[in-house]
Amino acid sequence: MKSVTNSFVSLGHWPSAGGFGFNTDILATNPINLSVVLGVLIYFGKGVLNDLLDNRKQRILSTIRNSEELRKGAIEQLEKARARLRKVETEANEYRVNGYSEIEREKENLINATCDSLERLENYKNETLLFEQQRAINQVRQRVFQQALQGALVTLNSRLNSELHFRTISANIGILGAMEE
Repeated sequence: MKSVTNSFVSLGHWPSAGGFGFNTDILATNPINLSVVLGVLIYFGKGVLNDLLDNRKQRILSTIRNSEELRKGAIEQLEKARARLRKVETEANEYRVNGYSEIEREKENLINATCDSLERLENYKNETLLFEQQRAINQVRQRVFQQALQGALVTLNSRLNSELHFRTISANIGILGAMEE
């Protein structure tokens, strides 16, 4: 303590016309210099430090507000995207269900059309068979008739003599004459 007092005392005893010198007593000069520098820094730097801290605080608060606004916007966009996703999924399910329904309808229509075609073909086949049967029956009838006619002609020619022939012609002429009257 005595050395600190001596440093203050020695300041008062400095010669005014003397030179400038270094005080090599570290223990006596450093605490005084530090206390003076700290006092000046605190007195003058307090406003600057407060301004710097206030600016930093305002920037941090502004950044937090901006972050909150961005977060709210992101949450809104996320909700909109989720709602759109739900809507798209619903539409996709509707298209899928409608697609399956349409496929089933087309399948049934194709089956029905095929059944109708098969039925028409069956009817055509039956008509063709019936026609062919009728044609075959008519051909058989014609042949039987031709054979019967040939047999009758052969029988008639073999048994017909000129007198029987003359009577048949006369009878037929009489029938035709009666028809004309």
